[in-house]
Amino acid sequence: MKIKEDLFQYFEKAGTIVHYHPNDMIYMQEDTSNSLYLIKKGRVRVFLMMQNGDELTFTVLNSGDIFGDSSFFQNSPRPTTVMAINDVELIRCNIDSLYPYLMESKELTITLLQLLSENCDLLSTRLKRAYTYDRYEMVAAFLLELTEEDNIEKGIINQTLPYTHEEFSTYVGLSRVTTTKVLNEFQSKGYVNLDYRKIQILNREGLANILG
Repeated sequence: MKIKEDLFQYFEKAGTIVHYHPNDMIYMQEDTSNSLYLIKKGRVRVFLMMQNGDELTFTVLNSGDIFGDSSFFQNSPRPTTVMAINDVELIRCNIDSLYPYLMESKELTITLLQLLSENCDLLSTRLKRAYTYDRYEMVAAFLLELTEEDNIEKGIINQTLPYTHEEFSTYVGLSRVTTTKVLNEFQSKGYVNLDYRKIQILNREGLANILG
């Protein structure tokens, strides 16, 4: 579920437009949570930094998604790190400035409550994937997720992701070599087509079957 564009006006009234460049850190894990973000343009990666230095990617977000909802709970630390993937335009606001518009718009209030619930479910799904899926299931699940109708960003055409193997391996949490091997196997089975900086989904049913 995403924030509808006609609700962007409330965030714009309550907050500030900010811009980030590729690989810029928007905030770090354990930072104080005092701002909520709505993505107007671009993509961000949400991940957990492990004690051994590994990064566990939870999701990739794009236009219409919100993040930083931990700011709804005062003085709570950020549970994840968020980094810009490409040039990103965000609306940053705090809950105090957004509150009057929650009173004004029932749709905005319901949408945010639904998104908070979905984010809890998302966290559970990511943890399951990280610790119970094998490499084939991890890649298949991430390909399917990124090309679900609700997740598709503007610019993705014909189920084609504009990612290099290096970028995709970072998001899925596998090494580049492992990711490339899995993608090549998927291509040989007709599930995907690989091109320069592109991964096109050809057979969603075949990928779904990998997940049982």
